[in-house]
Amino acid sequence: MTFVFPLLAGAALNVAPALAQEAAPAADVSQASQAAPKFQTIASADSPGKVLHVDVMLSGDGNLSYQITRNGQTVIAPSRLGLILANAPKFDRYFALETANVSAHDDTWEQPWGERRFTRNHYNELRVNVVQKTWDDRKMTVVFRMYDDGLGFRYEFPDQPQLHKLEIMDELTEFAVADKATAWWDVAGEWNREEYLYQKTPLDEVSEAQTPMTLKTDKGLYISFHEAALVDYAAMWLRRVDGQRLKARLAPSAMGAPVVRDAPFPTPWRTLQITNSAAALYNGSDLILNLNEPNKLGDVSWVKPYKYVGIWWGMHLNTWTWEAGPRHGATTTNTKAYIDFAAKNGFRGVLVEGWNKGWEDWFGKGYNFSFTESYPDFDLPAISAYGLKKGVHLVGHNETSGNVSVYEPQMEAGFKLYEKYGVDSVKTGYVADAGGARVKAPDGSIRYAWNDSQEMVRHYLLNVTTAAKYHIAIDTHEPIKDTGLRRTYPNWVSREGQRGMEYNAWGEPQNPPEHEANLVFTRMLSGPMDFTPGILSLQGQGKPIASTQAKQLALYVVLYSPIQMAADLPENYAKYPKPFQFIKDVPTDWEQSIALNGEPGDFATIVRKDKASDDWYLGAVTDENERSVDVPLTFLEPGRSYTAQIYRDGPNAGLTGDARFDIVIEDKTVTAADTLKVRMAPGGGEAIRFKALGKSKARK
Repeated sequence: MTFVFPLLAGAALNVAPALAQEAAPAADVSQASQAAPKFQTIASADSPGKVLHVDVMLSGDGNLSYQITRNGQTVIAPSRLGLILANAPKFDRYFALETANVSAHDDTWEQPWGERRFTRNHYNELRVNVVQKTWDDRKMTVVFRMYDDGLGFRYEFPDQPQLHKLEIMDELTEFAVADKATAWWDVAGEWNREEYLYQKTPLDEVSEAQTPMTLKTDKGLYISFHEAALVDYAAMWLRRVDGQRLKARLAPSAMGAPVVRDAPFPTPWRTLQITNSAAALYNGSDLILNLNEPNKLGDVSWVKPYKYVGIWWGMHLNTWTWEAGPRHGATTTNTKAYIDFAAKNGFRGVLVEGWNKGWEDWFGKGYNFSFTESYPDFDLPAISAYGLKKGVHLVGHNETSGNVSVYEPQMEAGFKLYEKYGVDSVKTGYVADAGGARVKAPDGSIRYAWNDSQEMVRHYLLNVTTAAKYHIAIDTHEPIKDTGLRRTYPNWVSREGQRGMEYNAWGEPQNPPEHEANLVFTRMLSGPMDFTPGILSLQGQGKPIASTQAKQLALYVVLYSPIQMAADLPENYAKYPKPFQFIKDVPTDWEQSIALNGEPGDFATIVRKDKASDDWYLGAVTDENERSVDVPLTFLEPGRSYTAQIYRDGPNAGLTGDARFDIVIEDKTVTAADTLKVRMAPGGGEAIRFKALGKSKARK
């Protein structure tokens, strides 16, 4: 469903003639930015509400640059644009303005599943066409889409005989942050892909970071850097060059230049969310989604949000094994027991890892994986039939060890088999150290690639589109970052892409108490995460988990995914039936989502409205510090009563020992006029179901 509003042509936009005016000087910029050459503005545009403003500029020798202001204050000081090519010189200067034009867009589209049902896409677009007259008239377009709380920009290359193929060694794209800032970031270019803890440092101490990376300036402005629509291109890392100037760096390639493409094509969008609060980053304009193309798959009613249990946590506790043997987890007997548990408690799916041949000596290799052959003690047809009679679907698992040269030739046959037996979603895995993924080169040789290289970016999308042919949804682990492609391919339902719950089983170190509050304002800004919450036993592999039970429940609301795992062992849920009730009740598909408050790494409070009922759900988490927050219930329907089913930290709750299990479960009758005080113990949280009473006035 799409609602199209009238075009706001020419509103609040300005395209300046070439070299018509000098850019306004930036205030409080880094030393490097102050030393940059002066630029002349060639085009500019405002966001629809005139909150953000961009100037595109040229220097005397034709260097492209841009700067961004918010309400008249410089946010990004003059920052360079351009590329370095391996097959052509000087694609960084000697540009001249050819044409520039602006347009406005405002529509609303409906997500088939998501954090919210309807998404408004309201922006002004500036297209700047430049030409290198002294270099064979080579052309390029720089496009800016301006929203009131953020923007995206990208390069577009026409098909031109003088530059039909581009071998991109790197981008010159820069982000010169004007005001002093603190950064929340995790390192890029290291061996463990994207699974590093977040660091909180001054921006001028960042080395090389993954995105999303979030900043808070000394003036209280929040900025999140990321990218959107990553298709057939290398992922972007951010390298600090000097001071507070960041530069795009493309993930290395196994074949040569990080990106090799034939024109015409666009690059991914380089994105900045810019708001005056951390909560506003989460509540924004769905920038990452909106910068992607609409659904290309047609009818996707077969993509189902759901909760699942699975043969998984036992392997991380080292009580079961993935490979066949005396402790093999994925047996017919074990799986049927999980199906019984799922059916009894209302879970749609049962994930089974280790069902297929090839797990012996698998890590970093993957040579022997079969994606169609089961181990002898796993009867796929019989198990699937048993589950479907009870309304429970198997969730498939394809671990590849990053060896896509083995996986891709088997992928189609695997998906055909899964469709035959009613397996309509598959979790994929790419466990390989940095640069350890195996891809096949055009000459047939095997090359070693980064998980976010152009070669692997191509593979992930091939996996998703092939699965779609067989009505299978994909949950990717050890993935490329989420860049909003779930809008274009709605069967890409979730992914990992950061430290999940398994690090609490065996991690050195485990996830610290602030981890989830970090995720909300960093990783979760990119899209859903299959974090696998709900460990009510609070016990890893000989390691106590630094969390309260109430926090484990809150994670189902705080960390969004349309598929959510009840990750603990069934016997532990039997031991704690009262808190388990919230896990059974909480939905996975939402009409609306609102971050009420929070700060990166400190705390977060999020409420979501169920798409299938009038109920609301609240989740709040904190770091190692006890804290209380007042929560006005103004999000509830006015004049209507609700039963607040509250799962909160008890008076003695805390990070260690039995204190982690101190939970109070109580009911209160509330309305939109009430305010609740949410008190969280150190490492704690709170979960609430607001069960609507009576009929909605709007429905009478």
